[in-house]
Amino acid sequence: MSYIKMSDINLNYHIFNDMGLKEMILPKKYRNPHLIKKRSIQALKNINLSLEDGDRLAIIGHNGAGKSSFLKVIAGIFPPVSGELEVDGRIASLFELATGFEMEATGWENIKLRGLMLGESPKELQKKINGIAEFSELGDHLNIPVKYYSSGMFIRLAFSISTSIEPDILLLDEVIAAGDARFLKKAQNRLNELVDRVKILVYVTHSMQSAFEFCNKCIWLENGQIKMTGTPKEVAEAYLEHSSSPLN
Repeated sequence: MSYIKMSDINLNYHIFNDMGLKEMILPKKYRNPHLIKKRSIQALKNINLSLEDGDRLAIIGHNGAGKSSFLKVIAGIFPPVSGELEVDGRIASLFELATGFEMEATGWENIKLRGLMLGESPKELQKKINGIAEFSELGDHLNIPVKYYSSGMFIRLAFSISTSIEPDILLLDEVIAAGDARFLKKAQNRLNELVDRVKILVYVTHSMQSAFEFCNKCIWLENGQIKMTGTPKEVAEAYLEHSSSPLN
């Protein structure tokens, strides 16, 4: 059985003010202290949530509400500063697609590198490598370093690799634009099949229709806190009513 348990999770980002070259080369005692001052932004505040097999969670909220930070904590990219996170199950993350790529390496080499990073064994990856290449439709471009790829080619390769594994938990941030209209349709079909197979889905979306279609639970994030939990219909109605209020 797969599960995600978040108990009083807090996440802070530490940000340093910009420092110019002149300040960097000066001895420390002569630097302007205001330029090196560190400040902290609390991205998530006291998050409590429990998900298990069969749960399909939509996360909605305005830009900057903490939705991407929420996914990154579950994925283990950002450790919380306090609270307890328990995750049981193999995770696939369909966001931050560039993570694990070596820009100087070829497409073929990056299939192996990112596949291993996603948890595939060398033996299983070898069975899938040709299928990944075929789905990406990159052909001979797989023989050249990915630093020469267009953004569309890069996304197609990353999507093809990430959706080739069989995860228990899928972390998804919106629908990924992955090429021309025909490839987008193929990518969407593959994504739908993956969503159907996983045990737990955590889905950040701005589309209420997508939340209704894919999910059975929903949370509304605001300023890093869970403002409301319920069914997608209940939460979406409250969120849309709040967003259309003349006070907002």
